[in-house]
Amino acid sequence: MLSDIEIAQQAKMKKIKDVAAGVGLGEDDIELYGNYMAKFSDSALERLQEKEDGKLILVTAINPTAAGEGKTTVTIGLGQGLCRLGKNAVVTLREPSLGPCFGVKGGAAGGGYAQVVPMDKLNLHFTGDFHAITSANNLLCAMLDNHLQQGNTLRIDPKRIVIKRCLDMNDRALRNITIGMGARTDGVVREDHFIITVASEVMAILCLAEDLPDLKRRLSRMIVAYTYDNEPVTAEDLQCVGAMALLLKDAIRPNLIQTLENTPAIVHGGPFANIAHGCNSIRATRTALKLGDYAITEAGFGADLGAEKFLDIKCRKGHLKPDCIVLVATVRALKYNGGVKKEDLSNENMEALEKGIVNLGKHIENLKKYNVPVVVTLNKFISDTDDELDFVKKYCEGYGCSMTVSEVWEKGGEGGIALAEEVLKTLETKKADFKPLYDDDMPIKDKIRYIAENIYGAKNIVLSKSAENSIKKIEEMGFGKFPICMAKTQYSLSDDPTLLGRPQDFVLNIREVYVSAGAGFVVALTGSIMTMPGLPKHPAAESITVDDNGIISGLF
Repeated sequence: MLSDIEIAQQAKMKKIKDVAAGVGLGEDDIELYGNYMAKFSDSALERLQEKEDGKLILVTAINPTAAGEGKTTVTIGLGQGLCRLGKNAVVTLREPSLGPCFGVKGGAAGGGYAQVVPMDKLNLHFTGDFHAITSANNLLCAMLDNHLQQGNTLRIDPKRIVIKRCLDMNDRALRNITIGMGARTDGVVREDHFIITVASEVMAILCLAEDLPDLKRRLSRMIVAYTYDNEPVTAEDLQCVGAMALLLKDAIRPNLIQTLENTPAIVHGGPFANIAHGCNSIRATRTALKLGDYAITEAGFGADLGAEKFLDIKCRKGHLKPDCIVLVATVRALKYNGGVKKEDLSNENMEALEKGIVNLGKHIENLKKYNVPVVVTLNKFISDTDDELDFVKKYCEGYGCSMTVSEVWEKGGEGGIALAEEVLKTLETKKADFKPLYDDDMPIKDKIRYIAENIYGAKNIVLSKSAENSIKKIEEMGFGKFPICMAKTQYSLSDDPTLLGRPQDFVLNIREVYVSAGAGFVVALTGSIMTMPGLPKHPAAESITVDDNGIISGLF
């Protein structure tokens, strides 16, 4: 089997203008970034709003494990499978971050024969969206520190600055730094911090903004610091909104590329799924709904994080209503949840499968609470046995869910036909009646508890004193109706990454709560969430190179 980058390099791509033409777009509707990438024009995005929406299909997964689940691969493969059945399908995904590409996780272009291309450009600089977001965020930080240097007329408390600089790279040395050292003209000395670009509020704002005017309104509401009197200071107070919007005016427009089988793919934005809502942009999803009869998108990490935030934040903000949810799992990952070590996952182990499959069951229960039909698909590995597959199928049937086997990594669209047929059958026979999990008017603490108890399975929550005080202040500022963005480990339903399967009788600890006023949600931090990852002992960057002819190797 060829590597992902080798498969991508052999792809027979269409010119992007021809891909666009296939969904009814003319050359004036896109702005070319070379032969195989483009951005939508503002006029096209405006004109498309008059079209009727297609069906929205969300792809999510069980809690991620070291065994891998292949959520993005299934999303792409499902789109290719629908097209093989003669359907008009459009895939819409998040943009990859450079940090994971050069760290350990790899890129976000799918895998095997279910990839979006050009894979190398997508995983690297793409159309410059992340550069623009990084620049806009850091301009705001520079304006804030300049304000401190020039007299601090807003009376900003240097100890209560909440905006952080960002960088699209894993660099642990920048997590905690001291700035302003040197001469008096070099700035006010204070402690500062870096986060990875995907964890920035600017990224979340871009992905939730409806258009450029809405982007500016959201940027203006960003709280960057508090005064000595405990009053919020915003980007608007620093007179920075116009310049930030200028940097983001092209980045807010979604990007168009294609899959290995030339299925249209809209790729735009990429908020951190831990600290933010973890979905591609509302504009991208809406555009896919206008262009395709079927729009297939994905949520970040497992369903307890990614799908919950997609359904309770993105759908609420974007007035979206999913028609079907695909839940991805693997036999290997279920056995891992049952206590099997990674090196032993290829061996049949029905006892471990029975023990670990409760993780899948909990996610099915959770998704059904939104009144949307669920289809389970297993990414098939060569080591999976018939007995294991039959066991999972019967388990899903007990929940009233159909289950299919996906082989898109190995076979591309052909390997996604069974899933595509099941999704089509589900859309025809089961009607969605989507409703978010909780109401806007519920108090912040009650929303947090409701998510913890109903989605994670916690028996209670405990808030630190500072979290309690923060909630009181947030509600006093008028942000009490915002949805909750839970910041939690992706590896467990609980806040303890070592608790696999379906943890019960645990208490969820909330150590910090703050408002992302521009994005429009309240963040509740559980456990230790890393907003600036570090590189592993042997980062992927050690194996990535380009030869003298410009051919890339090692990128995955």
